[in-house]
Amino acid sequence: MSKLQLVQEPSADALLESNPFALLVGMLLDQQIPMEVAFAGPKKLEDRLGGLEAGVVADYNPDKFAELFAQTPAVHRFPGSMAKRVQALSQVIVDEYDGNAASLWTTGDPDGKEVLRRLKALPGFGEQKAKIFLALLGKQYGVTPEGWRTAAGDYGKQGTHMSVADVVDKGSLDQVRAYKKQMKAAAKAAKA
Repeated sequence: MSKLQLVQEPSADALLESNPFALLVGMLLDQQIPMEVAFAGPKKLEDRLGGLEAGVVADYNPDKFAELFAQTPAVHRFPGSMAKRVQALSQVIVDEYDGNAASLWTTGDPDGKEVLRRLKALPGFGEQKAKIFLALLGKQYGVTPEGWRTAAGDYGKQGTHMSVADVVDKGSLDQVRAYKKQMKAAAKAAKA
């Protein structure tokens, strides 16, 4: 497994690399804010909580957790709703995976299709987010269940710069940004 560089900040990236739950939370937060801000969120939470474990987050007082989210610098631009989502995700990890996020892709030796199904069942993970996370696991996290590239769709293809799964340095981050900008412009033009 290569060193993750999703945040471009060593301590935040190290947490994502060493803590599968942190990586999952970062992916959950990756909406309506810059990708590297989303993936820096778990480090902010870890610093404020003194650790980042699904059980601790799930059991945390919801109002106090939302306050932690909103502290400057905020974990997300929508701290209240995203704090609730992170706690909902944490509860599923506790209830269905004994608090171990990696069990999503290890329990029962699942194939890519099954890992995708499990990801889509998580709060806040739709089809696209689940496919991107599966591609991230395969391309950068060393999690390569049989059929993962097919299950991840276009995000699983080699040599692409479409999503967080393809960010390995500053240059690839810029390429992913350019791709996303191009897709937004194309979508806007199609509506017009």
